[in-house]
Amino acid sequence: MNTERLGQSRLINLAALLGGKLMNSPLRHLLMPPRRTLEGAGIKPGQTVLEVGCGSGFFTLEAARMIGDEGLLIAMDPLSDFVANVADKAREAGLGNVEAIRRDALHTGLNDNSVDLALLFGVVPFPTLPLGKLLPEMHRVLRPEGVMAVWLFPTKAFVPGAIVRSGLFMPIGKKNGVYRYRPKA
Repeated sequence: MNTERLGQSRLINLAALLGGKLMNSPLRHLLMPPRRTLEGAGIKPGQTVLEVGCGSGFFTLEAARMIGDEGLLIAMDPLSDFVANVADKAREAGLGNVEAIRRDALHTGLNDNSVDLALLFGVVPFPTLPLGKLLPEMHRVLRPEGVMAVWLFPTKAFVPGAIVRSGLFMPIGKKNGVYRYRPKA
């Protein structure tokens, strides 16, 4: 599947935009406050955070506030409309620590060992992000002491077990519905 072409599709971007409006609804913010989920991931001031599949930015702005001006939030999504929308929201909120990029998470283009925290919130299991390709890329970009935080929605399916069976990560805990893993050496 060519995610580069998919990310530029007007039809896919339109459908995602409509879905994104629902995902950013005030009711969702009330029922599932993003800060609580991000606290489960262990986000800290000054971190470099990779948000895989930032979508409409439901977690993006709060994560950027939590890491502060000393941190960097890389909001990544293959859909160009989502990336443009998140960049606009960050700019309007005065958050200069957000870098919104349109890229496939299987090929992030980031340097080795450059990320403190990788957020995979609601993006796995997903057909365009097969774990057999996604996990090696997350392992590559995470610092040895880094954390991959996985929040599963709508189902956890086989994902936690598959992450451990990959041999790339070891579980370090679960809080507020977020599974946390450290890369193995």
